[in-house]
Amino acid sequence: MARTKEFDPDAAVDKAMEVFWANGYAATTPQQLVDALGIGRGSLYNAFTSKRALYERALRRYYERETVRLIQVLDGPGPARERLRAALDLVIAAAVDDRERRGCMVTNAAVELADRDEVVAHLVRRTFERQEAAFRSTIEEGRRGGEISGDRDAAALAAFFLTTINGIRVLAKADPDPRRLSGLAETALSVL
Repeated sequence: MARTKEFDPDAAVDKAMEVFWANGYAATTPQQLVDALGIGRGSLYNAFTSKRALYERALRRYYERETVRLIQVLDGPGPARERLRAALDLVIAAAVDDRERRGCMVTNAAVELADRDEVVAHLVRRTFERQEAAFRSTIEEGRRGGEISGDRDAAALAAFFLTTINGIRVLAKADPDPRRLSGLAETALSVL
């Protein structure tokens, strides 16, 4: 009797994340998911109930994998300015290394679905809020330590840095010139 192939839902979500990240939600077909995951269509729906449910899990996985790395840099040790620079450098390196020019899956989700899908909008807001809070915390540490001017509004600067990293990600989809992106990072740091 043939042994059934074991199915790893976590590995399947990782693979699905890559497909959705490359294509977006609407352009991803169930057949692309079946092919990428190496399972039958029935198994796909039995395991995840729908393409939509799988997309939500993939978006959460992206947060766990990609967004957490940015937050770890911002929450790490060292001077606040260096951590802010390291966070910008992380975003730039990811954008430059992204040969398929996929951008940020969360930013892509915001553009594609957040205006008409409350669950996606919630996931996007949660991600952006967490990133902004990490920027704000780092900026406030820099203010307390004298690295960042005390007359700067930490909340406004955090929102500015959130906007900057998302702008870098979007710009890099069309023009991933590392010199240009690094120049944007320098400009962002100059406002501190």
